[in-house]
Amino acid sequence: MNSAVIDIIAGRERDLGGFSVRRVLPIGHRKMVGPFIFFDHMGPVQMAPGAGMDVRPHPHIGLATVTYLFAGRIMHRDSIGSVQTIEAGAVNWMTAGRGIVHSERSTDADRAAGSAMHGIQSWVALPRDAEEVAPSFVHHPAESLPTVHKPGVLLRIIAGNAYGAASPAVTASPTFYVEALMDAGASLSVSNEYTERAIYPVDQAIEVDGIRYPAGSMLVLAPGAEISFTAPQGGRVMLLGGAPLDSERHIFWNFVSSRPERIEQAKADWAAQAFARVPGETEFTPLPKS
Repeated sequence: MNSAVIDIIAGRERDLGGFSVRRVLPIGHRKMVGPFIFFDHMGPVQMAPGAGMDVRPHPHIGLATVTYLFAGRIMHRDSIGSVQTIEAGAVNWMTAGRGIVHSERSTDADRAAGSAMHGIQSWVALPRDAEEVAPSFVHHPAESLPTVHKPGVLLRIIAGNAYGAASPAVTASPTFYVEALMDAGASLSVSNEYTERAIYPVDQAIEVDGIRYPAGSMLVLAPGAEISFTAPQGGRVMLLGGAPLDSERHIFWNFVSSRPERIEQAKADWAAQAFARVPGETEFTPLPKS
């Protein structure tokens, strides 16, 4: 392992009912990178006609969800009345705060015709002074995201500030989240202005100081280290991180909080069906046992 790479986290395969997910964060020895506390790589998968994605209504507290698709579409509905088709290249920032419920499904047209699905779903934990804010949902279309060009590399700034550009997506703590589309043989330096940083090669291996790291594994970088990487075959690479959060976070199911008792309250509220409902949705996802 290169001295600038302090951890390598391989994605663990999960089946979420018809499509493959590689869960990277959290893992036993590392819950977070900056404020990122959950990182799922969905797909790629081609769903046959008649099949689709159906994530039933489920709750969140204490975090923001960030859905970023490379291919496919998801119909998002939530308990504050948002209805939004999530499309490739757009940013969809849902702040759960004190509590929100949402569902994620294939569109009717995609279900009928069959469709591809590929992307990243992540959670950003909220700082303590924002954990109980009112829930909200903000959609930023693909064309609203700034792009930065480097030799052989196109950067899209998904959230926060990086490479001299700022995303329109507002974050509650210092955060950066960037998609890098790289030509074969191109190299890129990773900004060291943030304490906690990670690199996630999506579809092709990358090299750091001549050491090859496979796609589907997250490389966590040493604070302050000057680092660049090369994409020998090109491909898509995600860069993410930010400032360390203000205290430890506890996680149970879809709940994140700095206070264990707050998670217990959320569990009780969900079991009692005291959360607001998604308009037009009747299904209920039971609270898991663990």
